Amino acid sequence: MPNNITRKVLPNGLTVHLKEIHNAPIISHWVWYRVGSRNEKPGQTGISHWVEHMQFKGTPQFPPSLMDKAISRDGGFWNAMTSMDWTAYFETMPSDKIDLPMRLEADRMLNSTYDPEEVASERTVIISELEGDENEPMFRLSEAVQAEAFKQHSYHHETIGSKEDLHRIQRDDLYAHYRSAYNPQNAILAVAGDFDTNQMLARIEELYASIPGHPPELYTPPAEPPLGGERRLEVAGPGETVFLQLAYRSLNGSSPDFFAFTILDSLLTGPSGLSFMGGGGISNKTSRLYRALVECELAVSINGSLQATIDPYLYDITMTVHPRHTAEEILVTIDDEIKRLQDAPVPVEEIARASKQARALFAYGTENITNQAFWLGFAEIYAGYDWFLNYLDELEKITPQDVQRIAQTYLKPENRVIGIYRPTGEKEQQ
Repeated sequence: MPNNITRKVLPNGLTVHLKEIHNAPIISHWVWYRVGSRNEKPGQTGISHWVEHMQFKGTPQFPPSLMDKAISRDGGFWNAMTSMDWTAYFETMPSDKIDLPMRLEADRMLNSTYDPEEVASERTVIISELEGDENEPMFRLSEAVQAEAFKQHSYHHETIGSKEDLHRIQRDDLYAHYRSAYNPQNAILAVAGDFDTNQMLARIEELYASIPGHPPELYTPPAEPPLGGERRLEVAGPGETVFLQLAYRSLNGSSPDFFAFTILDSLLTGPSGLSFMGGGGISNKTSRLYRALVECELAVSINGSLQATIDPYLYDITMTVHPRHTAEEILVTIDDEIKRLQDAPVPVEEIARASKQARALFAYGTENITNQAFWLGFAEIYAGYDWFLNYLDELEKITPQDVQRIAQTYLKPENRVIGIYRPTGEKEQQ
């Protein structure tokens, strides 16, 4: 994969990544902030996600209705997202229309107003969003499993936060969080598409160089101790379907073992996609657990999730239990399959197939301009852009012994939380 990247750090601390791609007259422009639910202290859960919402409420120069209409009228689209480790804003536009969103992002880095009426309105919106999530069995189960897996680290809570904290947080809390995190020294500007690098860099310097940078005053979570033994929990709720989730403590995105774990994930449950912008639909029907559970009608579906995170997080395996079977039966089969991985190296041809699928999913997740700009920032959050450039080569190096070692190290009963969703038979609220 060619490395035609320009990287520069401005005197105020803003990290700039530029990548010229001239196959279409499109530019995707991203601003990343190194702040997410990881940086939320107890009592303020959900504040990073709420700040993301408030950033769409306008500045004196850019009222909210103006921007939405202008971007749509010019044939572009924009959005934002908050994760555990970061918050990102992007606009993908025709290349001759990119200056407007560039001016917007520079302005709202410094001048968002946080009007008290808008804060109150958005509180209602976010609490309603949370209540909608709480009607979903898988949200309830995942929330409980995550909380059980982390007792000290702030990965304990969902990005949306708790209802108690959403009622507690006030306008000044939101504004203080914004002023601390949203500054050039804590930001990455990533632009990919049809532009001239020198001209783009000059425009970025015009827009951002005068914004003062400072070290962000953000909460740093304590390290989480080992689980110290298998933990089990059950969640009761409406519906008629049983769900089973296994969450193994895993590793962070910069770990050298991340690539071997990626192959194990592909082999065991089918490959996980890292790009939030999606990628091609790679089937998991050749994975070991699909064959052992779905084809044998123990489960209706199965999927795994391996995420790149700043601190060690979780490897999740989630199943919809077949009506004629139980979560306990599925657990026995899973443990048998994991023991196979731990007891003997995987055949080389099976590793090759799993690697091919993981590499294909990665390639699909890099194929358009928006995804290219996404990766410029995403990789920088965890390790640097070389992590992205070397990703496929690192997957190619993985051996059967590497996969066996990952299974032996991480997929141990004492390293997991088991959660079961037990339906009550009541109808779910609409």
